[in-house]
Amino acid sequence: MVDLSAQYLKIKPAIDEAIHEVLDQTAFINGPAVGQLATELGQYLGAAHVIPCANGTDALQIALMALGLKPGDEVITPSFTYIATTEVIALLGLTPVFVEVDPQTFCVAAAAIEAAITPRTKAIVPVHLYGQAADLNAIMEIAHKHQLFVIEDNAQAIGSDYHLSDGRVQKTGTIGHIGCTSFFPSKNLGCYGDGGALYTQDAELARKIKMIANHGQEQKYIHDVVGCNSRLDTIQAAVLRIKLRQLDNYIDARREVASAYDAAFAQIPGVAIPFRAPDSKHVFHQYTLKLTGHSREALQAHLLAAGIPSMIYYPIAAHRQKMFAAFHLNDLQLPITEQLCAQVISLPIHTEMDEQQLQYITAHVQSFFK
Repeated sequence: MVDLSAQYLKIKPAIDEAIHEVLDQTAFINGPAVGQLATELGQYLGAAHVIPCANGTDALQIALMALGLKPGDEVITPSFTYIATTEVIALLGLTPVFVEVDPQTFCVAAAAIEAAITPRTKAIVPVHLYGQAADLNAIMEIAHKHQLFVIEDNAQAIGSDYHLSDGRVQKTGTIGHIGCTSFFPSKNLGCYGDGGALYTQDAELARKIKMIANHGQEQKYIHDVVGCNSRLDTIQAAVLRIKLRQLDNYIDARREVASAYDAAFAQIPGVAIPFRAPDSKHVFHQYTLKLTGHSREALQAHLLAAGIPSMIYYPIAAHRQKMFAAFHLNDLQLPITEQLCAQVISLPIHTEMDEQQLQYITAHVQSFFK
């Protein structure tokens, strides 16, 4: 699905030098590269404060902890997402409220959010799925109206530009109260292990986030709140500094692949290519088709026989997962979500895909539908 080896070879001298510098310094925890990455990523995103952490799931958990939510408080989120978005809500004793997604963008539907608000609702966690932003203009308006926090799950859309209703353009993740990302290796900006970050424009929230991520302390051995141990190690920060300089190029390469896929598949009956929302720059963490009247499993088998991988993101909705059985969600009906779980399929898309690979994949996809 991604070719990290070829990507590494293109930047190998810079990556190797950065890693060896960390080895020479032996500052493996909170070394200089960690602070440098925070500064550089903040400049790229236009975020006043960036706090690196151990992984994207930790970022989501720490964000919820920093907002001071209490057990039983409700957090609205889509069910059509990776489980990390939702499991941290339950982990903290909060109540996940799963709502429907937009049938075109597959991101959480603003109208569904507003319909789900109760006196116990405290936060919204929109997911910028597959590399495209949720409807932040409407979501932020709803949040302001009902005095709710917004935590953007930006793990799949880092680098995406969003056009606000007042004419400004901001990077996704910097519009809500807190943005969270993952640096999992296959992400558009990925490290060579686990990693994540939170970002915010609010100095007080940034202070709380830093404390929570560091055992609840601002001063060594003085622990003011219950926190956790979530640090981005220095080697990963050094790698990310090199790759951050390439992020816009990586996004452009992914969008070129997506455009080629669009041209190849747009006229196939029963195949829906990805929708591009006008307010959002799609950065194509995934290229996902929706099939109607075709067997997804048969297409997967057809591609696999030709040595072409594919993935289903995601085959089971979060509200149907056993881990949420205690919330008694059996009667919850999210028909669009359920339909997508049965119909979506993602094709390989990465920064090193060459014309020969692209033609091979598109030809085999097209041949299945003939």
